[in-house]
Amino acid sequence: MSNDAAAAPTAAEAAGDTHLLGFSDEILLHILSHVPSTDLVLNVRRTCRKLSALCLDKSLVHTVLLQKDYQASEDKVKQLVKEIGQEIQQLNLAGCYWLSGSTIEHVARCHSLVKVNLSGCHLTSLRLSKVLSALQHLRSLAIDVSPGFDASQLSSECKATLSRVQELKQTLFTPSYGVVPCCASLQKLLLYFEILDRTREGAVLSGQLMVGQSNVPHYQNLRVFYARLAPGYINQEVVRLYLAVLSDRTPENLHAFLISVPGSFAESGATKNLLDSMARNVALDALQLPKSWLNGSTLLQHMKFNNPFYFSFSRCTLSGGHLIQRVINGGKDLRSLASLNLSGCVHCLSADSLLRKAEDDIDSSILETLVESCCNLHHLNLSAAHHHSSDGLGRHLCQLLARLCHLRSLSLPVCSVADSAPRPDRAPAPPAMHAVPRGFGKKVRIGVQTCPNPFLGQSAPQPASVFWSLLKKLPYLEHLELIGSNFSSAMPRNEPAIRNSLPPCSRAQNVGDSEVAAIGQLAFLRHLTLAQLPGMLTGSGLVSIGLQCQQLQSLSLANLGMMGKVVYMPALADMLKHCKRLKDLRLEQPYFNANAQFFQALGQCSSLQRLCLVSRSGTLQPDAVLDFMARCLQVVVCHMFTGESLITCKNLQQALLRSFQAERPALNVVIFPLLHEGLTDVIRDVPMVHLDEITLFKSRVAEEPPNLWW
Repeated sequence: MSNDAAAAPTAAEAAGDTHLLGFSDEILLHILSHVPSTDLVLNVRRTCRKLSALCLDKSLVHTVLLQKDYQASEDKVKQLVKEIGQEIQQLNLAGCYWLSGSTIEHVARCHSLVKVNLSGCHLTSLRLSKVLSALQHLRSLAIDVSPGFDASQLSSECKATLSRVQELKQTLFTPSYGVVPCCASLQKLLLYFEILDRTREGAVLSGQLMVGQSNVPHYQNLRVFYARLAPGYINQEVVRLYLAVLSDRTPENLHAFLISVPGSFAESGATKNLLDSMARNVALDALQLPKSWLNGSTLLQHMKFNNPFYFSFSRCTLSGGHLIQRVINGGKDLRSLASLNLSGCVHCLSADSLLRKAEDDIDSSILETLVESCCNLHHLNLSAAHHHSSDGLGRHLCQLLARLCHLRSLSLPVCSVADSAPRPDRAPAPPAMHAVPRGFGKKVRIGVQTCPNPFLGQSAPQPASVFWSLLKKLPYLEHLELIGSNFSSAMPRNEPAIRNSLPPCSRAQNVGDSEVAAIGQLAFLRHLTLAQLPGMLTGSGLVSIGLQCQQLQSLSLANLGMMGKVVYMPALADMLKHCKRLKDLRLEQPYFNANAQFFQALGQCSSLQRLCLVSRSGTLQPDAVLDFMARCLQVVVCHMFTGESLITCKNLQQALLRSFQAERPALNVVIFPLLHEGLTDVIRDVPMVHLDEITLFKSRVAEEPPNLWW
């Protein structure tokens, strides 16, 4: 079997989530008649209609996804539960922050539930107790733990349900064990720490658990432990309390141990004991540790791995020599590894970190060993570092990565895709008029994607850059990030906006419109991030992406071209006209003028749901924003952080809420000056689902293990 055939996605992967594509009832009925009942997944946009109108057998319905379904009103959710609640086994309400607690309480009627995700939903301790008391078959649960949570209010029936739960995802907004002590059968524990150091009034919070919250968690059956911390010392204090129990007795079946911490996180005596115990007693399949626990440590030499599928060494000072010796064991077979995060590992592709400068060329033999050993990688993150290639024939980073034919997501620093030396014979980006494949308007069968090479049949030669060749070898890539190695967003988490940024790497100047146009080859591309590309002159490559990447759902653009002038505005407007499936757009650019021309083009993105604009010294036209929101009925998130005055921002925000809140219950509007001192307090009120996925900039490739949660 050829590499291309081996890498081809299944029909289901290629078609994506069919329940979200907006098929007509006739097509939906045809699909339902050919889908096994165990595979049937319904979205509220279909199920909120009378099921009898679809002639649907309710016994087929096993899974219902309302996750971020912004059309799910209170009445529609209640109707859904009333009509098919008894049949539902899996229910995903994650991110439905606009639903009231009384509506969420209706979940108690779904007595057959095995899995339920209530992350982001408003639930008091008493309501949670009532819901869980009725779900005797529940085995998987996701909830938030907010200020005011009181475990003593949980009934004995609720605790009996929790004692049978095997998978728990818990997002903490207050210092607490939450429901963990009640879960005696836990096999998978996912913890998200989002506790702020100060109250809104400025009072400093304590990391000590509240009275009555000091019950000891049950970890004896634990197989997966995952903790992700937002910035702040309290989150670190609280996670240490969770880890302290693990350090006393490491679960013998533990096979995934992952802690994601921004910044430094000092190793304590308890954590050192835990790591020593893990090295002696368990063989892991997934590992992520704070950088301070690995830097200068011999820990990796002693860790045992079984069939690892995920490694993250983000921000670690791991040299290429250590990577090969301690992780890959001199080139041993790591075919099981599906996801690898080396973001911010500035020395990981050089033999010795002590003598190397950040801008020096990489050692291609290290990358070649990595590629050969981890030949089945699906997700690879090499961002936030200077990975410069030398002039050796066939030794460029892009040429070596092209061997990873199974890649589905890839994050690279901009400077790493530049040709080793600027070449005068490089072909320019093909004009947009040549980028339209023949037969563009032909009808196609449902579920079958036609993916012609967009440049077949052209008389002009194909560009010969190494980046172009890389993407040609990875036609099934779904997620691509090109991020400048020195890029930092102007809007970080829990602190004032950044006023100054570092200049881009000099090699990034050689990456421009031609390389951006090369992305147009990726017919399956769904998520694209481009940040800090100073070499972009006109943005013509964006038009090629809009024309060719018809599956594109999320787009993040930041600091493209010259910083003092937005040179790509006409090209962006032309691109957006073709992005019919685009749901999320994040745009960060100083001096960006969000005028009528921009919003008129954006209004043609008929599927758009979320918009975030970050522009220091940028301007906006309130009338154009209002007209855009009136035309685009699907948009429920409008975040704009610009250089406008506070009064202008407040007036526009109030006008948007007054005009559209009633008919869009999920509407979330934040219009605020980027450099205002009150920005931190404004950000804390943004629903976590939006803050994490679009408002804040970050690299998302290999951020977490694949399929961490359903």
